[in-house]
Amino acid sequence: MGNAGGSAGTSEPARTHGFRRRALAWLAPRPQAQAWTLLAPGTLWMIGFFLIPVVVMCAYSVMPRGEYGGVDPGFTLEAYTRFLHPVYLTILERTFAIAVATTVLCALAGYPVAYTIARSGRWRSLLLFLVVLPFWTSFLVRTFAMIFLMRDTGLINSWLMAAGILREPITMLYTPFAVLAGLVYGYLPFMVLPVYASLEKLDPSLLEAAEVLGARPAARFRRVTLPLSAPGLIAGCLLVFIPSLGSFLTSDLLGGAKELLIGNLVQNQFSTARNWPFGSAASFILMLLVLGAVLIYLRLRPPDSARGW
Repeated sequence: MGNAGGSAGTSEPARTHGFRRRALAWLAPRPQAQAWTLLAPGTLWMIGFFLIPVVVMCAYSVMPRGEYGGVDPGFTLEAYTRFLHPVYLTILERTFAIAVATTVLCALAGYPVAYTIARSGRWRSLLLFLVVLPFWTSFLVRTFAMIFLMRDTGLINSWLMAAGILREPITMLYTPFAVLAGLVYGYLPFMVLPVYASLEKLDPSLLEAAEVLGARPAARFRRVTLPLSAPGLIAGCLLVFIPSLGSFLTSDLLGGAKELLIGNLVQNQFSTARNWPFGSAASFILMLLVLGAVLIYLRLRPPDSARGW
């Protein structure tokens, strides 16, 4: 009896200690819980302001148009079949052509700038500051500045006529050239920064080794610098190409509404025409085309570039 009472007396603190240890272990922060805590704000933001609007847009695209705007209950594919009209396909083709041209010009102009910054030494911080400086000003203000530069009485024509190069001003504003110039000007930093990030990590010893092996500057660039900076170049192309597809402000202000892009079409359907189903269908088709292009790239890219991302 004494032994039994003693064992019962000693087991009670043990059980209490075990319960306390399990409680502390349950209350202790877990790596998975910490990860979800950090991901929760961004996840909720993306769900509330991206996923839900996309679902609503998809639902609106298959509903009939309301008599006074908006949508009515029902199901129809009229908005998608209407988009197959040659007029809208031409707008889509023009949009892709301008977006591709903007991406190519930004790559041709931005790569040398990024290469110069990456090799500039003590001037690197200043040059990076100059690249980021346009972001300190509203995109609308910068677009209006382009208008003052390219109009018939603008700064460019005034200088060319004062220098005797031109007798009459050339028409630059409200042309496809003005739209393309505005897009390149607006999105050029999005090409420079990711390319610079790739070039800045480039090990100079690789170029020295290529030079020791007899490679000329052009060969060193083609076989060493360009492949190693390809991830940054591709990231810059995506950062320029995708916003260019949906741009509408630049074509409105610099194109004078003459160069209608898919972004202008979507904006007009939601604001002026009040045809929400067709505007939603056009937006959804554009988004699916962009996602399809990105998925095709992810499937076809070489394994070496996949490791560089």
